[in-house]
Amino acid sequence: MASDVDIVVLGDDPGLLDDPSWFQQLRPGSRLIRTEAWGPVRERRFRLSSGLIVELGIAPSSWADVPLDSGTRRVLHDGHQIVYDTGLLKVASAAAL
Repeated sequence: MASDVDIVVLGDDPGLLDDPSWFQQLRPGSRLIRTEAWGPVRERRFRLSSGLIVELGIAPSSWADVPLDSGTRRVLHDGHQIVYDTGLLKVASAAAL
């Protein structure tokens, strides 16, 4: 099942995804459809009331450490847009080229 939108948030509090109700408050009518772990990334996949599927992953900041692991390199190389960065993702993005 492919997602329509993928969002990765780097943060060092893995408990952020334990309760999915905060996402449902942001997007009323959304429904949690899958929970998965991809290495250090903890994913929650939601279907919005419009049918759009959003994959939200929380990963520790070490996910972007250089040298990049193969999974991080693939995600960054396949295309991404940085919304907010403390500088960590700029370095990781350059390393993924």
